[in-house]
Amino acid sequence: MLPEIGLSGQEKLKNSKVLVVGAGGLGCPVLQYLAAAGTGKLAIAEFDTVNEPNLQRQILYGSADIGKLKSIIAAGRIEMLNDLIETERINLKIDRTNSLRIISDFDIVVDATDNFSTRYLLNDSCVILGKPLVHGAIYKYEGQVSVFNYNGGPTYRCYNPGTEPPKNGDPSPAETGLLG
Repeated sequence: MLPEIGLSGQEKLKNSKVLVVGAGGLGCPVLQYLAAAGTGKLAIAEFDTVNEPNLQRQILYGSADIGKLKSIIAAGRIEMLNDLIETERINLKIDRTNSLRIISDFDIVVDATDNFSTRYLLNDSCVILGKPLVHGAIYKYEGQVSVFNYNGGPTYRCYNPGTEPPKNGDPSPAETGLLG
């Protein structure tokens, strides 16, 4: 245990509820680290299935998982890593009709998605609900991580005020987040 965290910090982590949106190249290691750290409840919001090209970088999945829902497989793997945590599988796409209802149950939201529209939706929902948003992204060989809307601080829209993907010829996050 890190001395800066101590027993009280570990207890707080044990009592926390974290929603991870996206169980791909970023979401997989995030889920592993949060489970290993002892996060009390981890929810995985992912509607996609495992595909062969995922296997090289989405480390919670193996070839036997192809065609299966990522949220179910990921939850099973992190439960094996730490059987003291509670997991929730959210096997649907978070959209305008369900985002506030889903996010309201959690203390923190982790954005591990690969598209701008979901990033803005998560940001806006977290602002409305007063929830911090931890955002991660990959661009080619660079990574980004930021915390938004913490204690009324800047939001994802402050950082990236546009509502559309960049029009400067840069590829989408889904394209640049792929290695190999």
